[in-house]
Amino acid sequence: MVKAYSQEYVYKHPWERVTSASWRKFADPENKRTLSHILEVDTLNRKLDSQSGKLYTTRAITIHAPGPWFIRKIIGQDICHCVESTVVDAQSRSMQLNTRNISLRKFVEVVEKIQYVPHPDNPDGWTICQQETSIQIKPLSALTSMAEKIEQRCAEKFVQNSAKGREVMERICKYLEAESRGISL
Repeated sequence: MVKAYSQEYVYKHPWERVTSASWRKFADPENKRTLSHILEVDTLNRKLDSQSGKLYTTRAITIHAPGPWFIRKIIGQDICHCVESTVVDAQSRSMQLNTRNISLRKFVEVVEKIQYVPHPDNPDGWTICQQETSIQIKPLSALTSMAEKIEQRCAEKFVQNSAKGREVMERICKYLEAESRGISL
């Protein structure tokens, strides 16, 4: 059984500001309280393709393991390591992030895809964020009802964390907007 969900959110900020906020989301110390599930973020690789102009980045993200506390007790680990691959195409104004866990994969597999593109109704002022997440609890496939409940709890936690992430992104976008106008907050 796989629990999947998708969300769409419109930032009332231009694509350039939203993508800048995305890069700053984990680095700003003020956001550490809001995004307390994020323990560490390290850039592993960054490459600018001179032919296409696309920026390719790979980051390692360490988080508190998702799911109910009793599952973390059973597996004996409360952190999870993830890899985020990002492609930014400034020419087409698209930023795509793909994140997946690389630890705990024998227990749970989580894949998150996020895309930021200009909003078709206001391409110079608004940005659409499209997020898709899938969660699969693996060893409990024989116990489908329990696996479904755990997947649901994990999905609910991911939805809560997504809302926190949007809150942080909005705060950073407002800061960047004020910064571009020469106003300090």
